[in-house]
Amino acid sequence: MIDAEQVRIFHERGWLVVEGIFSPDEVDDVARLAVETADSMEVEESMEGYLLDRSESGETAPRKIDSPYLRNPMFRDFALDGRLRDILRQLTGEEPLLKSDQLFMKPPRFGSEKPYHQDNFYFRCTPGGHVITAWIALDDVDEENGCLRYISGSHKKGIIDHVEVPGQPYNLAPPDEMIEWEMEASAPVRKGGVVYHHSETLHSSRRNTSDRWRRGYATHWVTASVTTETANLDSAYFRSNDYAEHVRAVDRRKDDAVQSSTVSTGKPPANARHDPVR
Repeated sequence: MIDAEQVRIFHERGWLVVEGIFSPDEVDDVARLAVETADSMEVEESMEGYLLDRSESGETAPRKIDSPYLRNPMFRDFALDGRLRDILRQLTGEEPLLKSDQLFMKPPRFGSEKPYHQDNFYFRCTPGGHVITAWIALDDVDEENGCLRYISGSHKKGIIDHVEVPGQPYNLAPPDEMIEWEMEASAPVRKGGVVYHHSETLHSSRRNTSDRWRRGYATHWVTASVTTETANLDSAYFRSNDYAEHVRAVDRRKDDAVQSSTVSTGKPPANARHDPVR
C-alpha cells in the first residue's frame, strides 16, 4: 500500500516508483523463466527487429516477450499478484483489471533504446487515467543499464501525435519539439520495485551500456469504466472466462502463505498484502 502523498505525486507527475513490492527471490525466479522462455522462442526473420536486439558485431539477444501471461502459469500468477492490485486500486479508486503484458529484456551491452511515447497512443482507451502500467523491475535498474525516463506532467496534455522514427520501423514517437525536455526525469528502481505510470505519460529508456541485464515486466491495467472505440480491449485478459478464478487462486495462495508464516514466526512476512481481495 502507498500513502496519500504518493498518490498525489502519481497524479501530479504521471508516474511513481514504489520500492520493495516483491522480494529478490520472487523476481529472480521470474527473471530466470524470462530468459528460458526467450531462448526457446522461434523468431521469424520478419519479426527479428521487433523481438531481438542486435549488436554492431551481429550478436543477437532477446528484446521482448509479448503476452508472457499466456505462456506460463508462473508469469500469470506474478502479473496478477494482489500487491500490484492494491496500489492500482488506490490510484484509480476502482478494481484493476489486467489488459495485457510484456517482458522487456534489454540485454547486457546492446539492449536498444526506446524513444519517448505514450501507451495510450496505441491503446486509445478512455479515461486515460484509469489505464495504468505497472512496470516490475526484475533487476536493479539505473541510468547505465537503461532505466525508464519520464516527462513529468505530460499526461495532462492528452494524447500527442506520434510520427515514424528514422531507422526504427517498430517505433513511433512525438516530434522533439512537442516534448518538454526540461521536465525529463529518470526512474531508477531496485529489483522487486515497481514503477507505475499513467497511460498518457511520455516515457522512454536508453540503451543498455552495462554488463548487466535490465529486465522489466510491464503489466497494463484498466478498470471497468474504461471504454475504447477500437478493438484494443477485445482480447484483454480480464475478458477470458477463467480470469476471475485465476485472480481468486492467486489471492488464496498468498493468504495461505501469510497465514503459514504468521503461525510459524508470529508475524506476517514483510511483503505480505495488506488488503486481501476475495
